[in-house]
Amino acid sequence: LILDFGSQYKQLIARRIRECHVYCEIHPHRMSAADVRAFAPAGIVLSGSPSSVLDAGSPQLDPGVLRLGVPVLAICYGLQLLAHDLGGRVERTEQREYGRAPLRVERDDVLFTRGDLAPERVVWMSHGDSVLALPEGFEVIATSPGSPFAAVRDPKRRIFGLQFHPEVSHTEGGAALLAAFARDVCGCSGRWTMSAFV
Repeated sequence: LILDFGSQYKQLIARRIRECHVYCEIHPHRMSAADVRAFAPAGIVLSGSPSSVLDAGSPQLDPGVLRLGVPVLAICYGLQLLAHDLGGRVERTEQREYGRAPLRVERDDVLFTRGDLAPERVVWMSHGDSVLALPEGFEVIATSPGSPFAAVRDPKRRIFGLQFHPEVSHTEGGAALLAAFARDVCGCSGRWTMSAFV
């Protein structure tokens, strides 16, 4: 299940997940925890957004979604929203971080096990806010010069957050990262094909 917060890349997230033979649907971020439970997803992706979590009226997530015990991958705004709502700290940056950035994987993690890539790779950043402090229970997976929390996780709750966009072609190993979340974290079989759909 992809919950859309207004991302221009939401269809690309869905495409990447479908390319690894996992079925997915995009729904609005307003979807209630009860409706998410009824949907019974194997995993949830929180999309990015042009909004700021610091603005009044910014897109929100039903807090009950995080209590369903379903793995979550929060991308860009999704990460900032979780940090803001769960007790971390988010602030506006003086200069928007946009474009390619070097990423360094600091800790072994399932998200970075697929693909034959070195611990250092190039990713695509696009954000005006930054996470300055993580909520309790979260730990750093990867860093970049402009984002000390470029990839994070709460291993107990199986919540992952990325400051960068894995769905775009500019991010090295991004498709493999999304496949790792769908297949290895969420346990999807990877049997969904167009012939199976028909």
